[in-house]
Amino acid sequence: MALWFLLAFIGVPLVEIALFIKVGGLIGLWPTIAIVIATAVAGTALIRQQGLNTLQRAQQEMDAQRLPVRELFDGICLIFAGAMLLTPGFLTDTVGFALLVPPLRTLLGRYIWRALRKAKGVHFEMAGDQPFRDDGGPIVDADAVEIKGDLENKPPD
Repeated sequence: MALWFLLAFIGVPLVEIALFIKVGGLIGLWPTIAIVIATAVAGTALIRQQGLNTLQRAQQEMDAQRLPVRELFDGICLIFAGAMLLTPGFLTDTVGFALLVPPLRTLLGRYIWRALRKAKGVHFEMAGDQPFRDDGGPIVDADAVEIKGDLENKPPD
């Protein structure tokens, strides 16, 4: 796992530098810089819109007494997409914009879900296709109170 992080830490900047050189050679310095700035601005607007939609869907799920698992995953993807889009580069912008496509996030979520379920020693309860859903009954909110003393000889209230 550490090797993957090392390769990404070294490899991604090298690929980005190579892409900057290649694209800059084809279209010039200023158009290349303009593209990088435009993708950051467009990405920020898209993330804001999708983030608000995801937040609204999460609230609806919680109002229906369901855990907003998919919405939380979408939120994580949007945070990662934002980081990718604000990082200058064509490779990171491509990954960032890909994470803004809901069907691709769904496919990624299903892949990660299956991988987690197959992981050794990991077990998740599922109801239907949606993880952590249990529409079989009400949620009971209660507080526990410790009662001290002899309960067997106490008269009923």
